This record gives sequence, C-alpha cells and structure tokens, in this order.
Amino acid sequence: MVTLIIVIVTSLVSVLAFRKREILLRFDLSPSRIINSREYYRLFTHAFLHADYMHLIINMLVLYSFGIGVEAIFERLENQGLIFSGKFFFILLYAGGILLSSISTVIKKKDNPEYSAVGASGAVSAVVFTYIFFAPLQKIYFYMVLPIPGIIFGVLYIIYSSVMGKRGKDNINHEAHFWGAMFGFIFPILIDPKLINTFWNSIF
Repeated sequence: MVTLIIVIVTSLVSVLAFRKREILLRFDLSPSRIINSREYYRLFTHAFLHADYMHLIINMLVLYSFGIGVEAIFERLENQGLIFSGKFFFILLYAGGILLSSISTVIKKKDNPEYSAVGASGAVSAVVFTYIFFAPLQKIYFYMVLPIPGIIFGVLYIIYSSVMGKRGKDNINHEAHFWGAMFGFIFPILIDPKLINTFWNSIF
C-alpha cells in the first residue's frame, strides 16, 4: 500500500514537472544551493522528480516490483514483534535511501554550481537491496531478460555503480545508486543485528 502511494505521488509530481520546468528547477538536487542557500528540502524533493518518462517508468516499475515484496517482509517482522510498524519502517527505509544517496552526491558535487540531479534511484536501490538481503537467491531479471540470483545481481550492481561513479563520464548519478544500495542492505541489520542470520541461512 505504501509502495503504491509513493509510486502514484511520484508519478503525478514528475508528470507535472515535465509540463512546468520551474518545478524541476525549484526542487531538484542542487548541491550548491543546498550548501550556499540552505535549501535543505532539495535533499528529499528531487526524489519525486524525474528527467523524462523513461526514467520515471523504469524507477516506478522497479520500486513497485520490489516494494510490495519488502512491505510483505516488514509486515512479517511486525507480526513477529521485531518492529512496531511495517509501514513506518518501509517509509524509514525509503526516506533513508533518499537522504544518504543525496548527502553523498552533495559531498562529491558541492564545488560544481552547475550540477543538478533528479530521480528516486537512490531510494529505489535501497528497497531492492533490502529485498536482496532477505531473499538473496531469488532470481532477479538482469536487463529484464537474464534471471540471476539476487546476491549475484547485487554484487555486480555495486561494482558497476562504484566503477562508473569514479569515471563520471555520463549523466547518471551512480553514487546515489551505490549508497542507496549499501543503505538498503544494512538497513535490516540496523533494525536487529540478529537478522544477519536470515541472510546467511538463505544462502547456505
């Protein structure tokens, strides 16, 4: 339910911004404006905006596909008494993914006044990697074609994001992907360190 609400809100805001560019400029992730003008809201608002329809559709499809799974996992943890609210912790995961991926971008791009970014990729990566934590052998379709175990996909994703982030030769915010993914994977351990046993038991 929470996933669906996020998908709907993000889609509506993004489409509105496609038609009114001033919205994009007012709420994007601009490190220089965050630091110099203290527009801290940009750390979160950019995640509800996207560069184009393809960017939006891919992010929302991935979010919905994995988000409903993670919500079900958190609901199970709630029923087990490990957390007090599955919905709250899902929102915490999503918001934390946005924040951590945003801060990493601000730190790296703070001296570039021309830099700006939009998109929910950092938060989506967090959701995907929390799912991988609980179901590491579940097949994930690489490029929507090749099924591979989630843990292998995760390792490849981390390596790719790290390498491409260091190269910095395209317009994709690979740092956001990397740190969002890292946060998503450790998030269950932050909930309860004993959950690491769930990960190991799922593999072995």
